[in-house]
This record gives sequence, C-alpha cells and structure tokens, in this order.
Amino acid sequence: MSTTDLRAVKAETVHQFRSFDVVMAAFVAILLLSNVIGAAKVATLGGVEFGAGILFFPLGYVIGDVLTEVYGYARARRCIWVGFSALLFMAFMSWVVVSLPPAPGWTGQAAYESVFGQVPRIVFASIVAFWAGEFVNSYVLARMKVWTQGKHLWSRTIGSTIFGQGVDSLIFYPLAFWGVWGSDQVLTVLVTNWLLKVSWEVVLTPATYVVVNTLKRHEGVDLFDEGTDFTPFRTRA
Repeated sequence: MSTTDLRAVKAETVHQFRSFDVVMAAFVAILLLSNVIGAAKVATLGGVEFGAGILFFPLGYVIGDVLTEVYGYARARRCIWVGFSALLFMAFMSWVVVSLPPAPGWTGQAAYESVFGQVPRIVFASIVAFWAGEFVNSYVLARMKVWTQGKHLWSRTIGSTIFGQGVDSLIFYPLAFWGVWGSDQVLTVLVTNWLLKVSWEVVLTPATYVVVNTLKRHEGVDLFDEGTDFTPFRTRA
C-alpha cells in the first residue's frame, strides 16, 4: 500500500468516529468537575445528608457505558486512562497550588485549603477506585453485549453499573475512611451511596438509550467486542 493510500485509510478512520473526541472530553470533564466541585460539599435534602458530588459523578459511568456500547472496550479503555491521568495531574496541581506560600495581604488561602487541600488518603482512594470501577464497568458491559447479542441495552447499562459502582465503593470508602469513621458508618455510607448511584443509572436509562442510538446512527457503527484483548494495561485502541 502506498503512502497516499495509508493516509487515505487514516483519514477515513478519523472521519468514521466524528463524535468520539467530544464524548471523551465530556467523560473527563464530568470526572474532574465532580471531584473538584462536588467532593468538598456536604448537602442536605429532606433532612438527608449526602456528598454533593454524587449528583453528577454517576454521569461519568453513564458516559462510560456510552463509550463502550458505541465505540467498544478498546476506545473506552483509552478514555479511562486519559481520565486517570487527568485525575493524577489535578491532584498534583492542587497540592502545588495549595502548598505555595500566599502573598502578603491575600486572604484566600484558607478557602483554597478548604476546597483544594484534600487529604492525600482520600485522593489516593478516589483515583484507585475510579480506575478499578470504570474498567469493571466497561468490561462487564462489553461482555454482556456479546452475550445478549446487542439486545436489552438496559440490562447492560444497569448490570455493568451494579458491578462497576460496587467495586468503586468497596475500594473508596474503606481506603478513605476506615479507622476514621466507625466500621458501621463506613458500611452504611458505602451501601447507601452504591444504591444511590445505581438508582441514578436506572433513572437515566431512557436518556442513555437516546444518546446511544443517536451516536450509533451518527457514526454508522455498532461494535461487538468479540476477540477483544480485555487487559486494562494498554492505552491504544
């Protein structure tokens, strides 16, 4: 194949997935914003206290479902690694900015420390839980798509979230709070937040159908992960 032919193939490949970069950007943006904006606030509705981030963090799993369903496990894997790298950089940047000595007369240091000066243990737990949970979510959805022959999308999105968010919660809460909270409180918050996240997935199922079907028509693909190498330790699709 000539150089010209190779360039044509590459151009066709890039053109084929016209919305992939947009979906990946949305995935990373929601991941970072839910950790920065949502993680620092405890809210209350109807007398029930909860971390504000739980309202938006599950959207990352919904977009993860869309990525795997439309573009396949390999491209979802690439997005997870991009999100993982972005989280690491965000944690590093937060540490550097908070650690810099404030200028005389600047009164915002306490506010910066309150919002961005997260406990290293919690940051570590969040990053590890995200990495493991997202890969489990993507793997389960990809395998279920093959098993169900592409039917019953709702079973894949909800089923993968049950496992993915389950792994996320099982890693995050014990790593972040064991020994700080009582064991009963850790277990209660773990189960409660897992149920809330899965419930969000159920509520958003109609929207997931719309997005998935629209993207499949737009991209002209419906990928099945038959013969896919499911190792997480690759970054190329």
